[in-house]
Amino acid sequence: MKRLGKASILMHFADLEDPRIERTKKHLLSDIISLAICAVIAGADGWEEIEDFGHDKFEWLKKFLRLPNGIPSHDTISRLFRRIKPKAFQECFLDWTQALHEQLGRKHVAIDGKTLRSSHDRNMAKNALHLVSAWSVENHLTLGQEAVDEKSNEITAIPELLQLLALEGAIVTIDAMGCQKNIAEQIVKQEADYVLAVKANQPTLHAALQEHFTHLHDTDFTDAEVRRYNTRQNAHGREEERCYYVSPVPESLHRAGDDWAGLQSVGQVISITQRDGKEVSDVRYYITSLPVRVKAFASAVRGHWGIENSLHWVLDVTFDEDRSRIRKDHGPENFALLRRIATSVIKQDTSSKQSIKRTRKRAGWNNQNLLKALTARP
Repeated sequence: MKRLGKASILMHFADLEDPRIERTKKHLLSDIISLAICAVIAGADGWEEIEDFGHDKFEWLKKFLRLPNGIPSHDTISRLFRRIKPKAFQECFLDWTQALHEQLGRKHVAIDGKTLRSSHDRNMAKNALHLVSAWSVENHLTLGQEAVDEKSNEITAIPELLQLLALEGAIVTIDAMGCQKNIAEQIVKQEADYVLAVKANQPTLHAALQEHFTHLHDTDFTDAEVRRYNTRQNAHGREEERCYYVSPVPESLHRAGDDWAGLQSVGQVISITQRDGKEVSDVRYYITSLPVRVKAFASAVRGHWGIENSLHWVLDVTFDEDRSRIRKDHGPENFALLRRIATSVIKQDTSSKQSIKRTRKRAGWNNQNLLKALTARP
């Protein structure tokens, strides 16, 4: 592994705790972890394909892995990943992201959840795995994940995920599920700012925001300090206009908002989309610890969708995550992290303009392309 140099992500998994009994160890833990990461980057989507990759690339892998007993079977690989503690596996990945922290910085962290639809196991009465992920919007980097067995449990998972992250100076955006007073307080305590979507799960606050912005529009913004910003976009056969409004927290909201740590302003976004002669509008409300700065607010709201477009969409379309049949023990969560590792590694090569799908194929075809991905720095 040393031949890859200190830049390789594989170096950060060297201290992972081995869950196996000593007498059963025929293959080195570091070899199996490195094999799996390389294989998933190169297009493998399951345990059998990791084994196949190992056999096909054996001579190349021997240049930096020891492989004393050859390539492990897919059953051996599966058993290991089913037993590795996801927290420990993730800590190694976080060690890599922390190594990038000083170089990249963390300006905008988006938090959102995703369900692995085929990970349920009826025979074991096991629900589909739901993962809450933290995504660095500017750096296209997964910062961490927290697993729950129900989407409704995001409320408990988000604080645990935030604790893993160094958030100082960042802006954290979360959808309405994370619009909770304890979450806002935690973000402020970690010396970051928040932009939280407000929906019907906070009925008093939502109604107060509706009333406030309705009054502002009815009076043509004449009696309030409001910042406005409009954008227009034409893409994929549709035209979309977004109108952003930010105002200080009004007196009428103090009863609804005085317990929200750091709350400085409130926002509204009106989206008007025209496609095929039809017009659809959508109105959303937000609370934020940011001052009344409409472009910063607009950037945070718009950037939040990066976790959907740059991570979740990629995982479904390129990695086919929703159809993965990996179900047993810690296997689904650990393989989900392998996918996120692969996505993050590939995206660090900012010199490449290729799609992730094409990059994975080329990494599988050409050893130098895989080596470039493993050692890439933005």
